Amino acid sequence: MGELPDAAQYGDLGSNTLGNLAEAVGGLLLPNLERLGLGKIRPIRGLSGSVAAQASYGYMAEQSPGKDSIYGHWELMGLIARQPQPTYPGGFPQRIVDQLETASGRHFIGNIAASGTEIIQRLGSEHIRTGKLILYTSADSVLQIASHEEIIPVVKLYQICQIARGIMTGQDAVGRIIARPFIGPEGSFIRTSNRKDFSLPPPNRTILDHLCLAGKEVLGIGKIEDLFAGQGITEAIHTKSNRQGLEETLEAIKSKRRGFIFTNLVDFDMMWGHRNDVAGYYSGLREVDLFLPEILANLSEDDVLVLTADHGCDPTTPSTDHSREYVPILIYGKKLRSNTNLGCRDTFADLAATIADYFGVTGTGSGKSFWKLIQPQNN
Repeated sequence: MGELPDAAQYGDLGSNTLGNLAEAVGGLLLPNLERLGLGKIRPIRGLSGSVAAQASYGYMAEQSPGKDSIYGHWELMGLIARQPQPTYPGGFPQRIVDQLETASGRHFIGNIAASGTEIIQRLGSEHIRTGKLILYTSADSVLQIASHEEIIPVVKLYQICQIARGIMTGQDAVGRIIARPFIGPEGSFIRTSNRKDFSLPPPNRTILDHLCLAGKEVLGIGKIEDLFAGQGITEAIHTKSNRQGLEETLEAIKSKRRGFIFTNLVDFDMMWGHRNDVAGYYSGLREVDLFLPEILANLSEDDVLVLTADHGCDPTTPSTDHSREYVPILIYGKKLRSNTNLGCRDTFADLAATIADYFGVTGTGSGKSFWKLIQPQNN
């Protein structure tokens, strides 16, 4: 919802994912998010700022360095990182490539910072001809390896990425090693949904760990398990689309389980934000908005729904990377106070502190809870 004060350090001046998107499409039509209060957080074309919001609303700043998914999710769960993860805008040094080739028994091509969809079109034919894997990175702390599923079986690609995870430690401890399988004939390569992330485990406990220690269920839907390297997750459901993520979330709500459901909708970045697909991004927001009433209708009296983000990914700017932005927060419950302005929170970790208060468990020590601002008035 707009650039953070240090956005210039990340090349993100002018980034405003929702605001710029709204201008690009002539205004957002998201009636259900509007009723919850999305238009009251900051002015967004098409969304009213004068509704009596059914939810409480605000926005949050990230304290962790960077703008990647791992640090964003960790901070949402109460772990604020202090040191930036290593990035390789000029490609990986030869010492790393040599280690990868020796340990995997494979040769690599590419070794540049590039868009994943572009690099497979550029180097896919050479990969098929030679069997060499495509190695690349981005502005984020990632090492990505792409291969055609008919040339390198997906399971083998996963094994190679696991080897890379073992190599990328210490000063080279990138946040994620990502397997990027693709299929198709030459000239028409497309990435498949068999992507797999091999992430660094959180160095300290998050609120997910504290929930588990308190005997609560923690269900991760989407790539949540990957982002936390499985730490603090009691059950995981991996999804291949936003739609599946929404449907799995609804089924989890209907199951009446007692615990924490943590869903990441994977398409906003992967399908639209990184590809600067304005129409696709807006269509994705519309899909979520149209699905919201069913989620709200199935919440129990004591359930709490939170809508937020881990970073920006503005599809209207020249950059195809994440963007260093404030993120919105909408928090709704049938018994909770509504139309409460939570203001600008200093850290994403305020959410984790609030979750700790809601569940009555030990927090991480980071962030300030806003539970007292929204809890039922008879509590």
